[in-house]
Amino acid sequence: MKKTSSLLYLLTQGEIMRLKFFTRIILFAFAGCKSPEEKFVDFNNDKLEYMGRVGFEDSCSVIYWSGSSVEIQFSGTNLKALLEDEKGKNYFNVIVDDDSVSILYLDTTKRYYTLVSELKPGKHSVKLFKRTEWSRGETKFYGFHIENNTEIFNIPTKEKTIEFYGNSITAGYGVEDYSGNDSPDSIYTNNYNSYAAVTARHFDVNYSCIAKSGIGITISWFPLIMKELYYRLDPNNAESKWDFTKSTPNIVVINLFQNDSWLVKRPEFPEFKHRFGTTAPTKDYIINAYSSFVKTIREKYPNSKIICMLGNMDITRDNSAWPGYVTEAVSSLNDKNIYTLFAPYKNSPGHPKVEEQKVLANTLINFIEKNNLFK
Repeated sequence: MKKTSSLLYLLTQGEIMRLKFFTRIILFAFAGCKSPEEKFVDFNNDKLEYMGRVGFEDSCSVIYWSGSSVEIQFSGTNLKALLEDEKGKNYFNVIVDDDSVSILYLDTTKRYYTLVSELKPGKHSVKLFKRTEWSRGETKFYGFHIENNTEIFNIPTKEKTIEFYGNSITAGYGVEDYSGNDSPDSIYTNNYNSYAAVTARHFDVNYSCIAKSGIGITISWFPLIMKELYYRLDPNNAESKWDFTKSTPNIVVINLFQNDSWLVKRPEFPEFKHRFGTTAPTKDYIINAYSSFVKTIREKYPNSKIICMLGNMDITRDNSAWPGYVTEAVSSLNDKNIYTLFAPYKNSPGHPKVEEQKVLANTLINFIEKNNLFK
């Protein structure tokens, strides 16, 4: 059996209580120096594989978004990563050989974290995958430490890409909180178990996720809507612009409006007053706002297939008007490569949990396969 930890990270009693539901969690860190038997693999080594919108500075890469990752394939038995977290609120999955997943919790100290140790001799892959949302802070990745006699392999390039624009459902918010409270504690968020990441793994394609809990098309629970966020590399910086020519996704999935459907009915809410004044938006306003955002994505990706998706929270319950809004918006665009998909209402409280995310993923996977959208 693989061993994936060396030293347990010390937790407060409160943190232990929060983590008691997770039997597979391993929190580990190693703060020692590189030994003479080890060598450093720099963050910009061309044999490393990144996914998602990742920034690059002179000395490190910067991981912002949920679902972004960095992977190495090597022949050794031990691996460490040199990392520095902005706020000490981020969790990463450590995925070994695509079949073993453990959790890495970061503090704010720049240090070496032991990711795996005492693996069986042979070729292995290790991926660091960001579970948590960008609001938990950025993470700087400087590189890996491996044994001196370790060989690094090129990772086969994935030719196809799927990109998501979404809210808490897509981010995987509360996906592992079974207490019934949908706790905001970031340990319960896991983008790896979101329908978006599950779908990307099913098709074995590149994965990019632009998501934020609470965000909407016309209004959000905070002063930022998706049209003001979608283009950013650093989500906290309006001047930080992603280069859309770096990669063209085969499929773009837009799963938004859940937050709009609640907030357009709350005239007392500060963001309602900020966006709409004293009068609720009309049906035409909502439809036009949606079609305008889809048009914006189409301008960035002229040849991508776009799926305008809703679900699986109460926006797709019986008698909801919002699927009709999306249908009208898409119809007005008169674009044969823009599709609609409305996932069935899950009919349970709170955000979708792991099994409900799988159902949502299967809905999307079946739709993509039925329409041959990755052709």
